[in-house]
Amino acid sequence: MKIGIVGGTGNIGEGLALRLSNKHEIIIGSRTPEKACESIENTVRLLEERGISCSCIGSSNQEAVDRGDIVIISVPYKHLLPTLTPLSGFENKTVITPVNPMTKKDFFSHDPPKEGSAAMLIRSILPGNACIVAAFNNISAQKWKNLDEELDYSVAVCSDDEEAKKVVMNLVNEIPKLKAFNAGPLEMASVVEGITPLLLNIARYNKMRDVGIQFK
Repeated sequence: MKIGIVGGTGNIGEGLALRLSNKHEIIIGSRTPEKACESIENTVRLLEERGISCSCIGSSNQEAVDRGDIVIISVPYKHLLPTLTPLSGFENKTVITPVNPMTKKDFFSHDPPKEGSAAMLIRSILPGNACIVAAFNNISAQKWKNLDEELDYSVAVCSDDEEAKKVVMNLVNEIPKLKAFNAGPLEMASVVEGITPLLLNIARYNKMRDVGIQFK
């Protein structure tokens, strides 16, 4: 499967490339393709040092959309609209959003758009036949790139398209220790996105690191 990652040079994008490129072709996108190529060089080097073969290339964000069967939107919420607005080609694509709208003051708080969630905002601006799936929202960005740590978390997956949801849940379950859970329609993404600032506050006020969730 070909997976394009828009804004793929951040911790989450690079972490996804590290953890998925041994099974899938990863296209890391960036506003600056040269930066994406540098990211890929680091990814390949880290995996080769562990004896892991991989398939990944660096590209522009538009090329990541064009080439991907699945497209992951891996950008901070404040950059979401400026990043997506110039892009095209999302028709009939499965689009994964781990984006969490929040603000940081003395603490973190959920700050959703009028649509109710980042996922619903993305649905409103992309073509109607794009399949939007919210997933990976509650995983610490710092843990993605640390291959010495397993991601022992539960992943809530929301979508109005059941087939796209199944595809994404299977993708989640390919990453060791991650376990996907069907969290219902895309409207539930507002609840899932709101958990992330809660986790950050728990970590901060209780002197913890990389707090996550598990459903048991």
